[in-house]
Order: sequence, then structure tokens, then C-alpha cells
Amino acid sequence: MVGMDTQQSFTDAEYSNRKKATRRERFLAMMEEIIPWQEWVAVIEAFYYDNQVGRKAWPIETMLRMYLLQGWFSLSDEGIEDAVYDSYAFRRFMGVDFHLTQVPDATTLLKFRHLLEAHRLGEALFEAQKRFFEENGWIMHGGSVVDATLIAAPTSTKNKLGQRDPEMHSTKKGKQWYFGMKAHIGADAGTGYVHSLSVTGANIHDLDEAHHLIRPDDDVANLDAGYRGIDKRTEVTSDPDLSKVDYRVAAGPGKTRVMNPWDKASESAKASVRSKVEHPFLIIKRDFGFRKTRYRGVAKNLNHLAVLFASANLLMRARAEVIGERLNRSRVMSWAG
Repeated sequence: MVGMDTQQSFTDAEYSNRKKATRRERFLAMMEEIIPWQEWVAVIEAFYYDNQVGRKAWPIETMLRMYLLQGWFSLSDEGIEDAVYDSYAFRRFMGVDFHLTQVPDATTLLKFRHLLEAHRLGEALFEAQKRFFEENGWIMHGGSVVDATLIAAPTSTKNKLGQRDPEMHSTKKGKQWYFGMKAHIGADAGTGYVHSLSVTGANIHDLDEAHHLIRPDDDVANLDAGYRGIDKRTEVTSDPDLSKVDYRVAAGPGKTRVMNPWDKASESAKASVRSKVEHPFLIIKRDFGFRKTRYRGVAKNLNHLAVLFASANLLMRARAEVIGERLNRSRVMSWAG
């Protein structure tokens, strides 16, 4: 594995002489450094194959790395198998040396993913990532930003069952209809890291999930105009923690147009806090390519999204550390000058 003692091959030596690393390599290097591999492997280990009968199972970390690559680059089981054979960066990330071993095939990856889904291990990895951040003091408390995004599902009925996914539904946003599901998240208002996640059909109103996404120790919740009336909901007024939260809900477009400059400035300040929740959504949809569901059913997509949002948190942290290092170097250079 990468990070373990391995002998350098001729390919490694050749690639080490290049003048420039690709964006893919830089991304994988960041994820290699920031992911708590031991903790994530330990989460899966209790449910993994015991190797007492039949062919020896692949190491958990090897399969986990392949599974992560599949999610980050939005590839099918067969697609990621081919990509690892084809890409030096992928092989390096997985620690594959063709002198010693081959790449797990698509069927092996499929069984590994089914194991994660059966035991809800995607959510367990997400929780392990949050604990990792808490232990390192990277999470702030006291405020959350809550929002949801639509994720499309295939509308075609040209499949084995001859029907659409029964757990996906239609909803109207503006003047347009959408078919699929919603990903609801709660993000830390200070850092933007996602701390809560739920997945529903697209027809479920955002208000119905909001109370699941606010932490018990939150004093403030920042929400857009779609969450108006949340403070009057029974699930909020009957909860001793949620009833004490200050719900800062954005004003509707009609109200902002007639506001005085002071109130407009206040709305702008609230919007700057709410904007932090858009960054994880951007990473999920743009960087990881999860614009349309890959699997049927809410549970499978929740498992997949939990791993992607955990990865998004880790990626945001890694990028923040890179920016911090650059700022420190620039300060040292300015002082030296």
C-alpha cells in the first residue's frame, strides 16, 4: 500500500523525473494524507470476510481505496477496474505492483460495496470522519447551516423491471419538474464541514427533514427562505434543545426588494453564512460528478452520499491546510524581505 514500505519500480523511477504532477495526482496525494485510514479500516473490519474458507480475501484497505476511487471519479465497477489498469496515479494510490499482484475485478468490488450497504458502513465512515475532526479540534459548535439539493434519477423504464425507481419521486421547483431524490445536510456554520445528512424522495419538503440536521448544542440555525415557519413546527417546539435555537431564515425576494439599506446589509450578512453549505454540494456534484443517482433506492444512495460527504469534508480540510501553508510561507518571505 501507499505509505507502506514498497520497493520502487522502474515505472516509479520514470514518473518521479517528470517536471509536473497532474491535478489527479495532486488530489490523490491530498486524500492520501488526510484520510484516517486506520480508523476507516477498523470500521469495516468487524463485518469483513474471515478468510477461514475459500480464497483469501483482498485486504480491506485495498478494496476501500478502490471503492473511494470509484466514487470520486464517478465510474462503474468495470470502469474503475479498467481505470486502475490504465492509470499510474490510480495504481499508485491503491499500491498495486503488477510484479506482485493484480487489480481486484469488478465483481469483487461489487460484493464489497454490497457489504458496505448491508451494514450501513457508509454512514459509519461518515461518523468516523466526524470523530476524527472532533479529536483534532477542527469542528466548531454553536451554529449550523441547513439546506437541501435535488439529485436527478434516471426517468427511463428501459431496464429489467420495466419501471422507474419506486423510491424516487417528482417535485416542482419554480416552473420546472424534477424526478429523483433530495440530499439534506447540516453544515457547521464556522467551517462549512457537513455534520448531518439525510436522503429522501424529491417530493419531501425541506422542512420535514430540517429538525434532523440541527445539533443539540446549536444556538443558531441559518436557513434559506424555503424553511420559513420552522420555529412553529411541532417537532421543534416540543424539543427542549431545538426550541431554544435562534432560527435565522432568509427573507423572501419580495421582502428584500423593499428593505431599507440597513436590513439589506443584515440579509447580506446572513447570506454569506448560508453560502458555506453550497461548497460541499459543489464538491459532490462538480468534483465527484454525482449529479445523477447511480443506484436504485434511497438506502444505497445514502450509503454512497455518506462516503462522498465524508470525502468532501476531508478534501476541504486538506485544501485549507495547503492554503494555510502558503500563507505562512508568504509571511516568512515578507518578514525575511
